[in-house]
Amino acid sequence: MINLSIENILFLDIETVPEQASFDSLDERMQHLWTHKASFLDGGGEKTAAELYHRAGIYAEFGKVICICAGHFAQGRLRVKAYAGLDEHRLLAEFADVLHAWGRPDRHSREHYLCAHNGKEFDFPYLARRMTVQGISLPSLLAHHGKKPWEVTHLDTMELWKFGDRKNFTSLDLLTAILGIPSPKADISGADVGRVFWEENGLDRIVEYCRQDVIAVTRIFQRFSGGFPVPQEVIDFF
Repeated sequence: MINLSIENILFLDIETVPEQASFDSLDERMQHLWTHKASFLDGGGEKTAAELYHRAGIYAEFGKVICICAGHFAQGRLRVKAYAGLDEHRLLAEFADVLHAWGRPDRHSREHYLCAHNGKEFDFPYLARRMTVQGISLPSLLAHHGKKPWEVTHLDTMELWKFGDRKNFTSLDLLTAILGIPSPKADISGADVGRVFWEENGLDRIVEYCRQDVIAVTRIFQRFSGGFPVPQEVIDFF
């Protein structure tokens, strides 16, 4: 059982898309670099770099952040706030300010944490890389340089579920299913985000999907910590 104050944890999820609407929209240099990257992704198949470009969003070098949702507990309620928009620099700068403030110890000198599903492999490094690309000063919560492993206050629900099994990967949807938690994938899934953003102009749908992921991560963590998943009636959206 995890012995941490849940009010000292910021639960988060990010949504990312390819940086451009299509492979043809890239400049010549980035087309060449994506073509090289894509050659390792096809598994010996015959798909072109253009056909594989829908996968570019999962790589921080070729994608961008369009939505971040973060939730934390205050006075017994889960407060979930969405940060979304077309201007990645503005979006990341706003969220960096949030992390700068969150990273300060409280009056009892307790450390604050970040928690995401597969956050250590995706969300946290992706945010750090894109902030670096955008020239934004990294909050201490994302800056690992010079830190010892135990000084990095990151929690990962997928890592918690591994129980030491390094090769295991369990999706958020599967973990919610086996733990009896409502699925966050009622409308769209991660594979749909790029299409919904670039082809349907559906940022509002993506924001709602991201919110549901944060709620799911929070509920999963509560199961690991021996608590009961937060009911819908005590969740506030901002």
